[in-house]
Amino acid sequence: MHPMLSIAVKAAREAGRIINKGSNDVGALTVTAKNFNDFVSEVDHTAEQSIIDTIKYAYPDHGFLGEESGDTNKDAENIWIIDPLDGTTNFLHNFPQYCVSIALQQKGVLTQAVIYDPVRNDLFTATKGRGAFLNDKRIRVANRGKLQTSLIGTGFPFRDFTHLDTYMAMFKDMIKSTAGLRRPGSAALDLAYVAAGFTDGFFELNLSSWDIAAGGLLVQEAGGIVGDFQGNESWLTTGNIVAGNAKIFSQMLQVLAPHLTPAQKTQIA
Repeated sequence: MHPMLSIAVKAAREAGRIINKGSNDVGALTVTAKNFNDFVSEVDHTAEQSIIDTIKYAYPDHGFLGEESGDTNKDAENIWIIDPLDGTTNFLHNFPQYCVSIALQQKGVLTQAVIYDPVRNDLFTATKGRGAFLNDKRIRVANRGKLQTSLIGTGFPFRDFTHLDTYMAMFKDMIKSTAGLRRPGSAALDLAYVAAGFTDGFFELNLSSWDIAAGGLLVQEAGGIVGDFQGNESWLTTGNIVAGNAKIFSQMLQVLAPHLTPAQKTQIA
């Protein structure tokens, strides 16, 4: 395992321990609303600080982009993109679908990824050029070739409803074009599931980089394709993401693309 990935795994497991401890009495946690339908608990903050502390101890000159802490040392060549608890709403309802997501971006290129599910003790890891793994076992995207028989993950707009009508039109056509859609509530874990072949694809609008950085690299290293709704590489900055194997990816784009007007193609960013 790459040394930087080892540190990220250590950080993710420690954050997972904090999350599991907090899950024992969710009702006792201090919870605040950042925005409408966008909650943060003391567990999010504690877990993120733990991750940063662990990585900083090993790599003091690295920068961080965290959901709760924002940018620190953002001009560094090495930037860690962190979501300490992706699926906070699930966590706060004791719905057991949430995870820790940590990715490393070196000179603008994603090179390391860790997604840790503390409920199931599932550890997804990837290093650029070395493949993707679940609990140290190599994983690959599913080889299904037809969208009609595919199970596709997605996420509903919950915070910003600007593009709700666009999404609902996409959702409607996807329902008609697939074997089923799933919305578990953690985009990072959804992408890890694509990498592991548990689902055949995933799409969502308007996500943040910390939701998708680690999951995107996992999918790529598992042999899949990740892109925006035009099939381009701006997914990490726009937050509009489609992922799957090559055949499913292209078929998903065909279903989704007609719902983007020229104006929306620039607006959805």
